[in-house]
Amino acid sequence: MSPVLNGSVRTATRNDLIFDVHELGPPGGDPVLLLHGFPQHGDSWHAVATRLAERGYRTLAPDQRGYSPRARPRGRAAYRGRELVADALAVVDELVGPGARVHLVGHDWGAAVAWQLAARHGERLRSLTAVSVPPPAAYLRSLLTTRQGLASWYVYAFQLPGLPERVLGAGGAPFSRRLVAMLRRTGQSRAAAERDAAGLADPAALAAALNWYRAMFTEKPGGPAAPVTVPTLFVWSDGDVALTRQSVELVHEHVAGPFRYAELRGVSHWIPDEAPDQLAELLLEHLSEHPG
Repeated sequence: MSPVLNGSVRTATRNDLIFDVHELGPPGGDPVLLLHGFPQHGDSWHAVATRLAERGYRTLAPDQRGYSPRARPRGRAAYRGRELVADALAVVDELVGPGARVHLVGHDWGAAVAWQLAARHGERLRSLTAVSVPPPAAYLRSLLTTRQGLASWYVYAFQLPGLPERVLGAGGAPFSRRLVAMLRRTGQSRAAAERDAAGLADPAALAAALNWYRAMFTEKPGGPAAPVTVPTLFVWSDGDVALTRQSVELVHEHVAGPFRYAELRGVSHWIPDEAPDQLAELLLEHLSEHPG
């Protein structure tokens, strides 16, 4: 295998937390930070990262807070947005360089973090690509005004203390069959569902992943989020059962810079796993148009 595609796992630290980071591509390539969502890890980006590395980009895909075993604080308050954003910046500062600018790509919860980082620290980005999930303000608005509230039933269910852990817990098995079944119903392949469920077999890992959802309602209300000014690509798929079309129709209202919307037909929520070629093609075009 080419050294460019022979990936490695590095570490980055923030305070007393140690994050595992999947790196692929030439060391001197333009850096791309890839943020995963629930219930995945950084390796869920491997197919997309391989395609970017083949074109000369250096990709960094961290196992985010709660997913890295040595970065798993307790309590839902530890998973608020500002902490997740600071984690991402710490990875860039240590592995790319202090104050370095990167292309930022996020899927699912990773997209939610990416939107917040872009709104608060746009000077750190060359471009933004959000996959599947709209900006937090657009999502919350759609919960109250569209059928997104029904599609997001699991968000409310995850707020119940202890019950989701009991329902989705592995109980000593290699992976939770209930979690696999839930992921399969959303369109994920069996292999990917078993991979991701196995990653949460540790009860502490499952509790940490659920804390991302539980922290949503602990955030202190603030003023309207600043619009994103960096070049932005938003990718959504019409087979997504978790994010409705109504929720993504509000995205453009939160972007003040160059904006492009791309819709993938016949693809489920799990775009990086299911359609890596299509996503990578969109990314390569976006990144080359906005090298920063």
